[in-house]
Amino acid sequence: MVLPEGFVLPPWYLLVPILVVLAGVIALLWALEPPVTDQTVLAFVPWMLFGSALHVLHRLEAYPDQFETLFATPTVYLVTAIIAGGSWIVGIFLYAGGLQSTIERFVGVVGTAFFTVFTMVILNIGWEEGTFELFWPVISVVVAGIVTAVAWIALSLWFTDVAATTSATGALVVFGHALDGVSTAIGYDVLGAAEDVPLSRLILEAGGSLPTAEYVGAGWLFILVKVVLALVIIGLFKEYVEERPQQARTILALVAAVGLGPGVHNVLQFIVT
Repeated sequence: MVLPEGFVLPPWYLLVPILVVLAGVIALLWALEPPVTDQTVLAFVPWMLFGSALHVLHRLEAYPDQFETLFATPTVYLVTAIIAGGSWIVGIFLYAGGLQSTIERFVGVVGTAFFTVFTMVILNIGWEEGTFELFWPVISVVVAGIVTAVAWIALSLWFTDVAATTSATGALVVFGHALDGVSTAIGYDVLGAAEDVPLSRLILEAGGSLPTAEYVGAGWLFILVKVVLALVIIGLFKEYVEERPQQARTILALVAAVGLGPGVHNVLQFIVT
């Protein structure tokens, strides 16, 4: 009901090593107990974008056949987590050795470099195939920014303590899900794209059955659901952030990634297809 089409696991001889390495990365991070602040969460934003770029290249069939399942859903998330977690561990040791001013700077710079390189490959493919287009991708990002601003201002006015407590992490959660909602709505209503996730497709179909669909399309309901859900989540996490900020911000970062990753994936795919 909630799994996207194309959900496939790699062969066991690839999946098992991935799970073992990921478990090792998580265990080491658990032992190191690095601080998790707003700056930490923001430093991992490029890694969320990087995972999207990896999956778009899978959609473009850019990988060798024997490795393509590593970059399909859901394994691409595991691969991204291993690389991002590894950079975090390296940053921790570099900081401890006095070779980096902050852990977050190292994580953010490395993540940005990875995302930039793979995005350039995607853009080059679109350019060579003559499918390069920026109008709707830019519109998606701009509208998502406006929706986020309106939602965050409303939250700050009526639930000031929630906005102040969750801070930049909360804003990132809202923006990530707003971008996913807006880009999905544009893809569905304007570009004729199909929705892979069954639950999302049901919401879009529900929006299409309303009388407003003739005038504003079906996607507005999906945007509303995504943004309201994001606001409800950060509202529920307020006390958790106050009591256990490290764990709470880690979970909120994952919630943000669930929205931002698919949203950026849509934007990149719009550019090249």
